[in-house]
Amino acid sequence: MLIGVPKEIKNHEYRVGLTPAGARELSARGHQVLVQRGAGAGIGVGDEAYEVAGARIVDTAEEVYARAAMIIKVKEPQPAECAMLRPGQVLFAYLHLAPDPEQARALLASGCTAIAYETVTDDRGGLPLLAPMSEVAGRMSIQAGAHALEKAQGGAGVLLGGVPGVAPAQVLVLGGGTVGLNAARVAMGMGARVTVLDRSLERLRHIDELYGDRLTTLYATQDAIQAHLPDTDLVIGAVLVPGAAAPKLVTREQLKLMRPGAVLVDVAIDQGGCFETSRPTTHQDPTFEVDGIIHYCVANMPGAVARTSTFALANATLPHAIALADKGVVQALHDDVHLRNGLNVHDGRLTHRAVADALGLPYTPATEALGL
Repeated sequence: MLIGVPKEIKNHEYRVGLTPAGARELSARGHQVLVQRGAGAGIGVGDEAYEVAGARIVDTAEEVYARAAMIIKVKEPQPAECAMLRPGQVLFAYLHLAPDPEQARALLASGCTAIAYETVTDDRGGLPLLAPMSEVAGRMSIQAGAHALEKAQGGAGVLLGGVPGVAPAQVLVLGGGTVGLNAARVAMGMGARVTVLDRSLERLRHIDELYGDRLTTLYATQDAIQAHLPDTDLVIGAVLVPGAAAPKLVTREQLKLMRPGAVLVDVAIDQGGCFETSRPTTHQDPTFEVDGIIHYCVANMPGAVARTSTFALANATLPHAIALADKGVVQALHDDVHLRNGLNVHDGRLTHRAVADALGLPYTPATEALGL
């Protein structure tokens, strides 16, 4: 199979879909790899490293898309990239279609087969291709929130860990999954007082077993959230419903309960955000203020630490990329139900129920769309 790796073009996105190690693995199995010139520059990897690994360097994205049977990238294709996709071509990337009807329409119109990293599953019910970036984003959410709390950034001027004689900040984490757990770890490490809310008692027990009285766990209800907002300096939105739009957990009216200069970090913004007042921002312009509350809603947070993120992501995605290349898309999806759960679009049809429901569009089961 001929595999293409374009350079990412989303605002301040420096990651790359395939590392030289991945290119070497695919090349050794008889596949051809095309890499757009400069695709790895953002992680400090030059074109020559890909060439040594057996890849061929091409000058333009147009050449990558025109020739490759499978495109491997990181972030969802931008409109110009969607326009280059063609029927039968495989796109393997993060898509986050539920809050993005424009992208969904473009992928449907292209006739491509789009497999979303964020809905691929595993035997334990997890999301193995989302998990590495959730770990990164969870840890980053605290350092981003801590920076936004600085007075010069519009925040309340609060130091997360406090100092002797001055109380530390209060951090409220909404969601105890991978993002929330990593956020809580970093916040505790910085000396903040942390409360984690989740609706899974099993998850809350797990967190309690890990950290005991170093943090507080609470069952997530609207009452619990509202009761904690007045005393909270930093709220981390870390909820996820696989494939679907994120639930809105904090309303605009509830912002009035919070201290001026408090900060909301919405890690769920890729799925539409979990605060009513959230809207996507970029690393170039990461925050905005609503009713005195600072919002950080960068939609590609891990892109800021592109080298770490790329290698973490590649470790998870490469086995699936190899399976797709070795077997072909239909056979690979037939053999692996977890990879098949990643199929969002095929031949003009939506094949993930949560995505279809969120967009209000017809749903076709993946097995039916693939003729399995």
